[in-house]
Amino acid sequence: MKIAFIGQKGIPTRTGGIERYVENLSIGLTKLNHEVFVYTRPNYTPKRIKKHQGVHLISMPSIHTKHLDTISHVFFATLHALFQNYDIIHYQNVGPALLSFIPRLLKFRTKIITTFHCLDRNHQKWGPFARFFLHLGEWAACKFPHKTITVSKTLRDYCYKKYHTKAEYIPNGATPFPKTPKTPEVLKKFNLEKGRYLLVVSRLVRHKGIHHLIRAFRSLKVNLKLVIVGSGAFTDDYVEKIKKLASGDNRIIFTGRKQGPDLVAFYQNCYFYVHPSESEGMSLSLLEAMSFSKAVLVSDIPENLEVAADAGLAFENKNCVDLQKKLKILIKQPDLVARLGDLAAEKVKKEYNWEKIITQTDLVYEKEKLNKQRFLKTSLQNT
Repeated sequence: MKIAFIGQKGIPTRTGGIERYVENLSIGLTKLNHEVFVYTRPNYTPKRIKKHQGVHLISMPSIHTKHLDTISHVFFATLHALFQNYDIIHYQNVGPALLSFIPRLLKFRTKIITTFHCLDRNHQKWGPFARFFLHLGEWAACKFPHKTITVSKTLRDYCYKKYHTKAEYIPNGATPFPKTPKTPEVLKKFNLEKGRYLLVVSRLVRHKGIHHLIRAFRSLKVNLKLVIVGSGAFTDDYVEKIKKLASGDNRIIFTGRKQGPDLVAFYQNCYFYVHPSESEGMSLSLLEAMSFSKAVLVSDIPENLEVAADAGLAFENKNCVDLQKKLKILIKQPDLVARLGDLAAEKVKKEYNWEKIITQTDLVYEKEKLNKQRFLKTSLQNT
């Protein structure tokens, strides 16, 4: 089949959970002998890159502002897709799904799929106008496509309860990373020692709850460091706020965005991982940390508990006092940390591996293709 992905910034992944999802899925689908096309933005993937591990890359322009970058790129990508012979057009998340009606109406022989990654309208970086359209995008993601996929059971249930849509649950997966040297240079650069720091990997946006973690950590009298890996996303004011909140405590380290071996090194060598997000879809960084046999401390939102309930510790969402209490429990109990880390790795291996996810997605495509063939056959018989 010819399969197109629309809505992501691009691949190879530099940052972003959706981008990592699309990269792993698209590469896996090419190995199943599908011809896969990923639409990219020139501000993310250089236009000169035309192919990545067998996946065709199509660069389309965008208006690179906070509110127009995604929707403008999706519009241009959708127009281009109308003139291609795709079997499947797969939109990523609710914002891009707003325009999925165009190929649904005009590409009669093409099946439209949407993956519902998260409730974007809950993210605090958006104002009322953007939230209105993201709310509309939820409806579009459930009503326009031939099939809606959700990355969590929580989102699947939400789609049915709110929009009466029977979505297909196919989770995110933990990216397989290569091993790094025992003493990576990046640890030396930030004066870090193995097992002597806590880790969070996240975009620096308010709904990820980094400010709660900084407040809780600052009040702890421990000889450990807190490493915050990530960068802002049109959120310079928030980045400035949390850096000011952390000022004066040299145990708190901001590394900026990291990828590849450096990111692996941070995961491999941390004591345990903290994920304090106020809202989520299904966090890839959380899955990745678990895949490295790391104990995880998460906010108790349903999407986090779905992943880590049996293999981690939870604190009350937005409650810095409870977060501090749970931090103390893990810091003082290395045996518990090790045990939870083993459980985490086993759960990821069993439930969130990419081979299984790619196969499940391919089955959705094949089922929709079969439905199309049956429909066309019936139509011919009736003429």
